[in-house]
Amino acid sequence: MKKISRVCFFLIGIFLVFNLGCQKKMEEADLAFINGQIVTMDEKTPEAAAVAVRDGVIIAVGSREEINHYISDRTEVIDLEGKTLIPGFIDSHAHFMGIGRSKLTLDLRSCRSWGEIVEKVKKAVAQARPGEWILGRGWHQEKWQATPQPNIDGLPFHHQLSAVSPDNPVFLTHASGHSAIANARAMELAGVTSKTPDPEGGEIVRDKRGQPIGVFRETAQGLISRAYARDQAKKSPEERIRELEKIALLAAEECVAKGVTCVHDPGVSFETIDLYKRLIDEGRLKIRLYVMINESNDRLAQRIDEYRLEGYGQYHLTVRAIKRFMDGALGAHGAWLLEPYTDLPTSTGFNTTPLETIRQTALLAIENDWQLCIHAIGDRANREVLNIYEEVFKTHPEKKDLRWRIEHAQHLHPEDIPRFAQLGVIASMQGIHCTSDGPWVTKRLGAKRAAEGAYVWRKLLDSGALICNGTDAPVEDVDPIKCFYASVTRRLDDGSFFYPDQAMTREEALRSYTLNGALASFQEKILGSITPGKLADFVVLSQNILTCPDDQILQTEVLMTFIGGKLVYKKK
Repeated sequence: MKKISRVCFFLIGIFLVFNLGCQKKMEEADLAFINGQIVTMDEKTPEAAAVAVRDGVIIAVGSREEINHYISDRTEVIDLEGKTLIPGFIDSHAHFMGIGRSKLTLDLRSCRSWGEIVEKVKKAVAQARPGEWILGRGWHQEKWQATPQPNIDGLPFHHQLSAVSPDNPVFLTHASGHSAIANARAMELAGVTSKTPDPEGGEIVRDKRGQPIGVFRETAQGLISRAYARDQAKKSPEERIRELEKIALLAAEECVAKGVTCVHDPGVSFETIDLYKRLIDEGRLKIRLYVMINESNDRLAQRIDEYRLEGYGQYHLTVRAIKRFMDGALGAHGAWLLEPYTDLPTSTGFNTTPLETIRQTALLAIENDWQLCIHAIGDRANREVLNIYEEVFKTHPEKKDLRWRIEHAQHLHPEDIPRFAQLGVIASMQGIHCTSDGPWVTKRLGAKRAAEGAYVWRKLLDSGALICNGTDAPVEDVDPIKCFYASVTRRLDDGSFFYPDQAMTREEALRSYTLNGALASFQEKILGSITPGKLADFVVLSQNILTCPDDQILQTEVLMTFIGGKLVYKKK
């Protein structure tokens, strides 16, 4: 009997040793971060000193002693030396391909006069082939130090531009993307004359004689962009593919260098999705993309099932949202307002997509379980979107957890502010727009409207609404540190503040850029916080942006960016 007992104990011992050994092996991390200030955005464990990762997934978060259990001689250990580790930034509204294209065109964001822009174009023409298009983006007439002469509503006539570019078509897009300036050659190729009618939802700006001055608002830009598209169609398929691949890879490089690990890409075609899939399949696109399709209702109805993707390529691509435009931009006098512009009393802006078309899209989305994201900047546009959402929700009361969004939600009527939370509509806003636009918002809206409803983050948050944050790049720099600073200070370049009572707290701002971005894309189970079981998307910062003084936030540097536990950027 004793012999049998000894044999049993021996076998039990072997069993325990074997299983403990397997358990230890299973728990070994291939990557660990130690000695850091780790901001998790997880309410259960808000702060930690170390994190363990295996196969691109977080397996443990805790103290150095707790994480030591997961470290073996095969684990890559990164000593943070007191630096701050946070979840990867999620830019909830950035035009991904636009970011890449901005690297290949004239950057006009820093220009402070029309003459400076003309000079930049002149230099570009000197280096271009005759007939080659000159493209640029980023000008904003409200940021110029002097008003060009002659002008209409502060907008320049094309003649100086045309004089330096007689043989090259020029197309320069406003910072907002909602208006553009073209030279004489571009208008000639587009067939634009004094007799060309304004398209629905847009305007060809004209002088007193009815002649186009070269400025195209909202949908009128399509007259020039279609001429450019015809020129591009002359390239071989291989040339177009190589160019698009270059643009996408440049965009990814720019994003990860700024600590952005996931981008919500608003307004993408089926063909662009195919490009993303191919680059992901080839292992060349490292960033994560959450895509909103912008195709006609007819094309969507035909292919909506074919293009639904969730977690494609190890969660590098998700497609389950539709994008629409209700109006234009405030800076271009294109935002659709309930009352006329204070500085342009003849206009209330533009409804850029017919309401009935938007209703059809909304029905298509809700019936096929797709998220709907609608661009709305002016108070009239936001009200119309909320009305359509409410109407469609009532037709399908069985549909829950829709998470439909309004992109921008920049200017709201006070009566509509509580409707976001009441309807469960997400406000996808851009903190940096507040401080970038602040110097001229009151000019557009007047003091009363600006105070009541412009960039009212605090009012929305207090009402219970969910806000996700972003940059609208390339309208603004994709840098989340600048956007975070704007969100928590609302401080303008001249040192003044734009209604600072509407600022977010530091924690709210970081949450809007991490966990809220994940919630706004149905990805909160895998992204947005440093939590066991989620993907290991991290950013290492030079300092803790939750605790450093306000005036030091902008000095924060991105030292490293990890996506799925892989280092995709390291500061040199």
